[in-house]
Amino acid sequence: MKKTVLITGASSGIGKAAALEFAQQGWQVAATMREPEKESAFKNVANVHLFALDVTDEKSVQSTFKIVLEKFGKLDAVVNNAGYGVDGVFEAMSDEIIEKQYNTNVFGLMRVTREAIKHMREQKGGNIVQISSMGGRIAFPLFSIYHGTKWAVEGFTESLQYEVEQFNIRLKLIEPGAIKTEFYGRSRTFVQPNYTDDYKAFVNNADKIRHDAGQNGDTAEKVAKTIVKAASDQSGKLRFPVGNPAPAVLLLRRLIPFSVWKAIVKMTYKSK
Repeated sequence: MKKTVLITGASSGIGKAAALEFAQQGWQVAATMREPEKESAFKNVANVHLFALDVTDEKSVQSTFKIVLEKFGKLDAVVNNAGYGVDGVFEAMSDEIIEKQYNTNVFGLMRVTREAIKHMREQKGGNIVQISSMGGRIAFPLFSIYHGTKWAVEGFTESLQYEVEQFNIRLKLIEPGAIKTEFYGRSRTFVQPNYTDDYKAFVNNADKIRHDAGQNGDTAEKVAKTIVKAASDQSGKLRFPVGNPAPAVLLLRRLIPFSVWKAIVKMTYKSK
């Protein structure tokens, strides 16, 4: 019997690449997105089935899980991929921007995780794969809100594993480095103040570093292969760093004092 996976945010980037990789590996894929009627990339792909799901809407999450389970009968894995990035000057960020970022990246992930646990507990097993970031364990300038969401995902997931392990439910954290996706393009929300130029020089320099990271990043397909691996992993391994420079940078951060790490970041961003 084929394994089944539900993926959120499957319309682009890592989510789309993961859906295609799972399908290629013989899984039945419930590829979810807010507007599946606009999606054409999966039209001729065997094993990929599209469903509407908005992670910011609890009723949408519940109803989509019900429909998917009625169709497939079970879920062997759930991939929490839906999310986007806010960056810029925190002083200029409104409550609306901050709340929207957390509602998608954190609360949306929690809604989906909760529904997944309800089903997997009854079927006595399954893997929940959370798409975090190397930015869930380290931080760079101008990404304070985004980092806040990913650090929340890391802490939430690490704690949650203890209470669901008894049901043979395994939690996995994927920690990508810089990846060539729309995270650096149309999916980006960038904020800076229009009432002062005090941040201008710092923002301009940081923006160039961000742009270069996006241009030189690894592919979404590389991350997708790691997601499939994590979705099948039966060990207690929690974290899966993937994509340059995540494995090396996360190792370095563990080995050096914060004062040295901070000096490296400040030097990179030419910060005083």
